[in-house]
Amino acid sequence: MANRATRPIFAPVDIAEHERRLARGLVEALPEPILIVADGRIVVSNDAARAVLAGATEGADVRLAIRHPAALERLLGEDTAADEVALVGVGGPERRWALRVSPLSGGLRLVRLADRSDAHAAEQMRVDFVANASHELRTPLATLVGYAETLREAGDEVDAATRARFTAIIHDEARRMQRLVEDLISLSRIEGEKFSPPGDAVDLAALLEETGRAAANAAAQRGCRIAIEAPAGLPPVAGDRAQLLQLYDNLVANALRYGRSGGTVRISAAAHGEEVRTAVADDGEGIAKEHIPRLTERFYRVDATRSRSAGGTGLGLAIVKHIVERHRGRLVIESEPGRGTIVTVTLPAAAAAGAPS
Repeated sequence: MANRATRPIFAPVDIAEHERRLARGLVEALPEPILIVADGRIVVSNDAARAVLAGATEGADVRLAIRHPAALERLLGEDTAADEVALVGVGGPERRWALRVSPLSGGLRLVRLADRSDAHAAEQMRVDFVANASHELRTPLATLVGYAETLREAGDEVDAATRARFTAIIHDEARRMQRLVEDLISLSRIEGEKFSPPGDAVDLAALLEETGRAAANAAAQRGCRIAIEAPAGLPPVAGDRAQLLQLYDNLVANALRYGRSGGTVRISAAAHGEEVRTAVADDGEGIAKEHIPRLTERFYRVDATRSRSAGGTGLGLAIVKHIVERHRGRLVIESEPGRGTIVTVTLPAAAAAGAPS
């Protein structure tokens, strides 16, 4: 009985180790990189931190994990202000982070890294967009002003043929600005609707035929033929008819613009399970591989001079991409120099085959 009375009911608990395990469990549950630091050494780190910070193992010197003067001053100094420290290049050359240090009891410090890469990329895209839009508008505007001033100041000295040429240039540049502004407005409207997927049932075969008819004059000017292959009984797609018409108008216009003069633009459609896959193909010069990932960027052009002379605004494929995203579809661009370009758009079929819109 005496032996039984002196035997401990519970095993002794190492309080420090228990707290460490508890902290480790909490930190590992968080998706962002987290460190707990004491006296310049890492006490606890989670998987996210170890993936981003080389050397962020428990027990390691924090200076080996975070090699940034401002961050180390916050980590090792007396300043415990809540201001964020911006880190660039940690975990990758383009990665950007906001580091925040919070004091804990017992001299511990909680270090959190918030990924700001996407926010920075979005802001940079906005800055680039404004700069590019300003440039695209400034160029035709300068032409308009130049020719208009010439006609105003020396109108009596300009012969009829030169006057006609000047006015034609003014008209063309004004139309170019108008197309650009219309595309900018359209892109803004589509982006504003991207979180509201359309639900109308759209007869895609009829829409492609309408696209072909609308492009007939442009095709005739290029000496091109538009061939449409859409099987009977093609299921309707869930979509916004006006936006889908704009999408295929842009794709066919691009195919005519950059396809071979006298060639054929082929438009095809086919059902694939619960989706409808369409393709617009040209037989033009094609596009080098390195350009393809950037074709849907706003104002990106493989050949800027040729694009402008052909009437392009540099926004057509950006509009296409955003329309496809709003329709929860997929966009694939395939091209090879000398073998033309194929743009494939896959859209979900309408849930219920009602009357086409």
